[in-house]
Amino acid sequence: MNELVYLKNDEAVCSSLLVAEKFEKRHADVMRAIDNLVENDSTQNCVQCFKRGTYKDSTGKSNKMYVMNRDGFTFLVMGFTGKKANEWKWQYIKAFNQMEKFIREKQTKIWIKTRKAGKLTRKAETDTIKNLVEYAKAQGSQHADKLYMTYSKLANKMAGVSKRDEATVMQLNNLSLMEHIILCVIDSGIVAGKHYKEIYQDCKKRLETVKDLAYLEQSA
Repeated sequence: MNELVYLKNDEAVCSSLLVAEKFEKRHADVMRAIDNLVENDSTQNCVQCFKRGTYKDSTGKSNKMYVMNRDGFTFLVMGFTGKKANEWKWQYIKAFNQMEKFIREKQTKIWIKTRKAGKLTRKAETDTIKNLVEYAKAQGSQHADKLYMTYSKLANKMAGVSKRDEATVMQLNNLSLMEHIILCVIDSGIVAGKHYKEIYQDCKKRLETVKDLAYLEQSA
């Protein structure tokens, strides 16, 4: 939903790596600060707030990091001072609020029902793309199997979705709309005998228009 906070085991969390970046601190110093919090906390609350993890740097090397929930983040940045630090604190608070609101929404019947309906639309779209793959191969495409990923990325991008299980009800509905449009445009394009690349451009243009309308509804 946003880059600052993400979902892990149905809990809103953030990483020490990004906290270090946003608050302009060395990651090693942030890690050391968290280590001290965990080691010196007699209540053991910090153990529940901070979990060790790893990440790979640009060279592919695995490095240690911490994943923390809202309480851990709050405890860590309590001592960070300055105007810019305060601005990032508010940005993180907003991000945690948004993610926790989504977690509550994900537990509602309407979210579960919408996600289930979206899977049916996705299956119908996949069946249509399967036909397009064979159609593209007949037109000489050497990479037709990549069309599944290509159209999936297109639909997700237009609906503003990165992960389907982390999408709001509105985003899921927009995604289903995008996927329904894709399968219709593909079907009509095949019937019309269009080149598979032209069909993709038709889909993209159609979705651009729908995306703008969906954004206006969302902002109203």
